[in-house]
Amino acid sequence: MISMAARRVGTVAVTLLVAAGAVWGQGLTVRGRVSLVIGQSGKSAADNSQAVVWLTPLDDPRVSWKPDDGGRFWLVQKNKRFIPHILIVPVGAVVQFPNDDPFFHNVFSLFDGRRFDLGLYEAGTTRTVRFNSPGVSYIFCNIHPEMSAVVVATRSPYYALSNAAGDFVIANVPAGRYQVNVWHERCLPESLKAATRDVVISTLAPNLGEIRLPESGNLLANHKNKFGQRYEPVPSSTLGY
Repeated sequence: MISMAARRVGTVAVTLLVAAGAVWGQGLTVRGRVSLVIGQSGKSAADNSQAVVWLTPLDDPRVSWKPDDGGRFWLVQKNKRFIPHILIVPVGAVVQFPNDDPFFHNVFSLFDGRRFDLGLYEAGTTRTVRFNSPGVSYIFCNIHPEMSAVVVATRSPYYALSNAAGDFVIANVPAGRYQVNVWHERCLPESLKAATRDVVISTLAPNLGEIRLPESGNLLANHKNKFGQRYEPVPSSTLGY
């Protein structure tokens, strides 16, 4: 016959296991900070915003962010700008490119990621692009060289965009093993690759700490048009531009 004391010990043990399992299954809030390091000084930039951080699950690679999980995606053209400048979407998402300016635009991307050319289209109209593969797509306008944006397509539902201080928060992350990925438009590919690492997220270690990235300036300042040539100045008096 099992004694009352033994029963109590067994009950406590089962309760602890159940509680531990419940905590393990809960989504955690993961925090961290991205610091853009300027030159050899080791000092952080004044503005550390617009860094994209995402966690790729290693324990269950089937976990993915699907386009039908809700949400619609736009890159609006307004005042010769793309809004927002950085857009994070799930692989397979359709992004709308409405022209809210009173003149023509020609959105294109010929860099790594999704290559496309939407052609010339007028005010009040829109075009769409489906991003079928993970990667980073640099978006430009073939008429206005000052316009640029970036679409980051990822399969992971665990991602964040840093603020000016470099802080980021990723909510509802299950405990487990992940690969940390980071991207910033002012950092060279080799620096971003070096920042990739594997981590274990748990209640005891929910934070990623500081991610330091060498800052390399505006790498796309002198980008070419869709023909691979320099932009020709557009006279301010040109109708429709």
